[in-house]
Amino acid sequence: MSMLRPTFGRRPSEGGGRGPRGAGGRREEAVAGWLLALPFVVVFLVFSLWPMLWSLFMSFTDMTNRDLRSPFNVEFIGFDNFVTVLSSGQFLRGIVNTLVIVVVGVPATIVLGLLLAVALNNGIQRAKPLFRTIYYVPVVTTVVAIAVVWKFLFADQGVFNAVLATVGVDGRPWLTDTFWALPTIILLIVWRSFGFIMVLFLAGLQAIPQDLYDAARVDGASAPRRLFSITVPLLMPTILLAMVLQTVSFLEIFEEPFVTTQGGPLNSTATMSMLVYEFFGFGAYGEAAAASYVLFAIIGLLSLVQFRVLRSRT
Repeated sequence: MSMLRPTFGRRPSEGGGRGPRGAGGRREEAVAGWLLALPFVVVFLVFSLWPMLWSLFMSFTDMTNRDLRSPFNVEFIGFDNFVTVLSSGQFLRGIVNTLVIVVVGVPATIVLGLLLAVALNNGIQRAKPLFRTIYYVPVVTTVVAIAVVWKFLFADQGVFNAVLATVGVDGRPWLTDTFWALPTIILLIVWRSFGFIMVLFLAGLQAIPQDLYDAARVDGASAPRRLFSITVPLLMPTILLAMVLQTVSFLEIFEEPFVTTQGGPLNSTATMSMLVYEFFGFGAYGEAAAASYVLFAIIGLLSLVQFRVLRSRT
């Protein structure tokens, strides 16, 4: 009687009557994969890569709205558009305004989101889902609608000044004064954005072991000490992500100042994105493309700096 030979340890292609798949099978898999990826590739090429390359070409030409019918009959002028943009006092003011929004708004959003996340994670136990929803509502609300309401609240005869008048405080021209307009816009941006950062930090807090906090309490560590010795160091990867996302978002700010102040008064709230929009509106397509790439370079540079500075602490 013949003994059965064990077959465990063999690959399915061994002894099964079927050989390994050849080049034809691998080619079929590759074709199937490309067919599945084809819709995304087409959309990316048509709506992302091609406009990006075309705008790069435009930034080195004198293209205007008069050249739309013959876009290839424009003159190559090198870096003249970049020189014009960077020597424009209006655009330089937009750069300064945008950087002020980033320098003030990003830390304020991070700190407010972190404190609320810690409070919701540890301190507030009742109706926690309700508070999370309330704080996140501004994030999912249309920016234009929020800006319109903000404009009504902070108008010279608006609700906020009326509330100040009831306690004997004189109102301020929040949106019509060159000193108050930009801080009011920053306040709007921070209020609209902190809910998203709060959700990011809440997710990060779930990964911190509770045993660390229990041990710190036993050792007599106060709440601020636990925050700065346990929470913040262990949340550094999340903080880095939040800072990069918010920096990019704040550098591209457009709707809030556009709806509330139209960049005024006297360009005190004009941002780089608004000025790019104005260049396109005036038909100066070459200058608009150059301004877009200046904005792109600033975003890339600040993101790189943030990764280099904060990555060593994560």
